[in-house]
Amino acid sequence: ALYILNVERNGKIIYTWKGNQRNTHIGLYDLQTKQNEHLYMFEKDLHIISCSVNSERTLLAVSFCQYTEEERASQLLQSVSKYLTLLIEIHPINNVRVLKAVDSCVRVQFLYPVEGRNASTESRLLLVSEDKYIEQFDIHVVAEEEHKVVIQKSGQLPRAKVVDDLVWAQWDMMEQRLFYIVPKESKSTLRCVQFYPDENFNSILESHLDIAVNDTQLKLVNFGYDYCQDHDVASKSLNLQVFTSKAGGLCVCCSLASDIPHEIMYSIYFLHKGYNKTFTVSLERTESHQLKEVAFMNLDYYVAAYLPGQFLHLLNIQHPDLLCYSLFLTGEDARIDMLQNCSIQSPWVSTVLDCEAGSLYAVSISDSALLQFLQKSKQDCERLAALHCVLLYFQQTEQLEMQVIRWISENLSTCHSFDPIQEFIIASLYCRMCPETQNLDKLLPYTSLHDWIGVVPGVICATDIISLPVLEFQNSKGFWEKLNSNLESVKYAEPHLHYHSNVLRREWRNLSEEVRSILLGLLFCSFWDFCLFTNQREERRTTAYLRNIFENAKKYVLARLVPLFEEEDYQQQLLMGLMVAQLKDHLMRHLQYVGKKKIDQIVLDYVANLLNLVHRIMKEVWRRYQLHSCVFCFDERGSAGEFAVFHIMSRILEAANGMCMPLPPGFHTLHLGLGVRCLPLHTLLHYIDNGILQLTETCVRKLLKDLDDTEQNEKLKFSIVMRLPEALGQKVRQYWNHPINANLIARKYVKLLLEKLGNSQCSRPIPERPSVPVEFLPLNYLTNILAEIENQGVHPYEKQDHVNARFVEETALKHTMTLLGLKYS
Repeated sequence: ALYILNVERNGKIIYTWKGNQRNTHIGLYDLQTKQNEHLYMFEKDLHIISCSVNSERTLLAVSFCQYTEEERASQLLQSVSKYLTLLIEIHPINNVRVLKAVDSCVRVQFLYPVEGRNASTESRLLLVSEDKYIEQFDIHVVAEEEHKVVIQKSGQLPRAKVVDDLVWAQWDMMEQRLFYIVPKESKSTLRCVQFYPDENFNSILESHLDIAVNDTQLKLVNFGYDYCQDHDVASKSLNLQVFTSKAGGLCVCCSLASDIPHEIMYSIYFLHKGYNKTFTVSLERTESHQLKEVAFMNLDYYVAAYLPGQFLHLLNIQHPDLLCYSLFLTGEDARIDMLQNCSIQSPWVSTVLDCEAGSLYAVSISDSALLQFLQKSKQDCERLAALHCVLLYFQQTEQLEMQVIRWISENLSTCHSFDPIQEFIIASLYCRMCPETQNLDKLLPYTSLHDWIGVVPGVICATDIISLPVLEFQNSKGFWEKLNSNLESVKYAEPHLHYHSNVLRREWRNLSEEVRSILLGLLFCSFWDFCLFTNQREERRTTAYLRNIFENAKKYVLARLVPLFEEEDYQQQLLMGLMVAQLKDHLMRHLQYVGKKKIDQIVLDYVANLLNLVHRIMKEVWRRYQLHSCVFCFDERGSAGEFAVFHIMSRILEAANGMCMPLPPGFHTLHLGLGVRCLPLHTLLHYIDNGILQLTETCVRKLLKDLDDTEQNEKLKFSIVMRLPEALGQKVRQYWNHPINANLIARKYVKLLLEKLGNSQCSRPIPERPSVPVEFLPLNYLTNILAEIENQGVHPYEKQDHVNARFVEETALKHTMTLLGLKYS
């Protein structure tokens, strides 16, 4: 049988097996090339405890048990050491040097230099003693021909004490770190030593943990595995592992003892967040002998707490504050087929060593299984945790995104404690934007929720604030720099660093009056003329600020979008520009070192991606319900598919309003068009009056032009026309050639002219108008005044040539004749 002894930094696995003559062989397996290499053979049956090979594969360190206690008693071998630690030259096979001959167990581990470095003339070896100390040996070698090396014969090898009086230690072979715990009064202290490729080692971290370590036996993690001994040690030592993540997360996972039968307790110390969470899980009735300690696994973005046959708890490392982002699985959902015992170690990220079977497995979250769980989940905590996992853990593909959007469209009414559309948009933006810039993850929102009042059935969670770890390092990049950044964020109240739409919402409300002025001004003049107009009127906002807002939206954001419908939507453009300005100010306060140009690009990417995500939802929903055309015909009712799409668009609008989020061009036109086709008139008008449907120029103009003037259509058109905002009404009423509409146009035309005239009087006598064959003197007088105002250059309807004094006169005559019951010719 093969047994795994150790896993080195380069991913190569050291294993042992017994030969036909009971020889003990040591081999090396390369995970990358799938090749095996024979390293060494002992011509006797040995119980090897620990083994490590240097990076050049020229030296081998081996620790083994020479005799069992029974053999020592029967053969009177009391003077012979029980354990032997050897240093062996294996390239070529030559000398063997004894490093330790003691009665306490010893583990060995070579340090590895930076990958790709030229062969070194020095190797460094860690020896970990059962007597609770660790020391480092410096081994100098002499190179011979054909890459052969021999150890320098200089007497004792130089050594240095690394740590003393420890009760637990874990080796991080990938980053060459040693985590260890030393007892300190009633608590314990976690420390970390960082080993450098070309330097010595430094103590870099210290953190106080509320974990009792009295009378515990030394427990070693990732220093290889002694399959004969660790069963006895496990019950008397700490079940604890430290996990790190690429984003600077540092977690301590510890299984706790519980006095209550059928209850499991474990704690996760999120050192990078400054708190720990203790979970108490009530199990179903089971035999007491089946209860074992929780096993922990490192999945980088998640830490997994696993109890075979009972539960699998995936805890989010980046965002552990809300319990709803941790996925708690039970029953068949928690079953891992290949791992049915608790003797598990996680040597590096997404890897699990089954210590009893001696097998190594790659472990990852299955996207298909997660989607199935999402689709069948019945509780909001499960839905939100699964959705969050799908969006942030996986690299989003078009197929995966399509399935998530389909699930969202089917579950809009089943999620009561969160909005799945908001969560999809915010989490997707976070996932797309944060990898590009360091520390951006601390400034952008990752969720639509601010708190969580729900519970996970069967799980009790208690949160305690802990002291932040102390770091001491200089010019250290990578993990330590990111961890330090996380700790600095905690010190400065991290939740307040995240961009929040409340800032944008306040600004949007403050500009509400100016929005109406802007929309009205843009109808009658160019934007630049309007800016001068607003400046003259001493508006609250400066001309430069307003110009910048519209330019940000129109020239940069909108230029990168595929619109749902080609139209100008000044209100949405203003909201886009405001979001760009607010987000830019937010990032400039915290990312000054990035540079203004880079921040501008981040902000524009964020807003453009936001709008494109809404477009993506619409595209998938449109495809699902087979709506092939975006051009509406209003002379027929909508289908069941159109009504479903209308409902989804209403929920998108609700989600956007809740986040004060702009929508892509054409959204309101499509929404209104579907509303006209799908809703009865009274419901349609109710939606318009309550702001759910917004009247857009494109849709209203098409409705007025395309529908004939049947009694039902007249009622619809009149109801729409009467609800049009002033500025929009002046632009689109001309498309409805109807006496009622003509009367409205004439009334508003006269009102605007007289308002502009004010109290001033005409400078010239009113001329005669023989071309108007009307003897009704009041009407003649009114039309003469209107004509004179027109001659003075006051034209509120400049672009509508048929609206003038003559039009008003004819409209008034028609209206009068209609009221008198006479025929007009």
